[in-house]
Amino acid sequence: MTVGPAMTGRMDEEKRLRRAVCPGSFDPITNGHLDIIERATKLFDVVHVAVMINKSKQGLFTIEERISLIEEVTGEFGNVVVEAFHGLLVDYCKQRDIPAIVKGLRAVSDFDYELQMAQMNNGLSGVETLFIPTNPTYSFLSSSLVKEVATWGGDVSHLLPEPVLGALAGKLRRP
Repeated sequence: MTVGPAMTGRMDEEKRLRRAVCPGSFDPITNGHLDIIERATKLFDVVHVAVMINKSKQGLFTIEERISLIEEVTGEFGNVVVEAFHGLLVDYCKQRDIPAIVKGLRAVSDFDYELQMAQMNNGLSGVETLFIPTNPTYSFLSSSLVKEVATWGGDVSHLLPEPVLGALAGKLRRP
């Protein structure tokens, strides 16, 4: 059988890993984040979790702590790469040859903003954005809300992976 140029190109494409990025601040990573990342790992060969650095925001967890926690709670998936990045998400994608961004949508109100970002990212670089509806169990969930509830002594144990819950309790422990 002779393999023509079209077939050779397809075989090269098949060897190429399907890659995507799940971006966020992850301060801290919640079960909602983890649900989206896990679902992405079933669709892509490699999922990059980009911990985006915003120098104008002071997080509760350091970037290194966030990366460590994310690596710990995603380790079982086997195809997650966790890195910090400062700058435009499309630059992160270009530098790593990542053609897709995966975002979770909690509510219709998220959609307007996320659609604008998706269109801007596509216009800047051709990177596609895929939206995954959040599991209804986590539709209200945000890192900010978890931190606020935990600060006031509320039970957030059902909202965070166990290692993250322990780290959060340590951060909020008062002397």
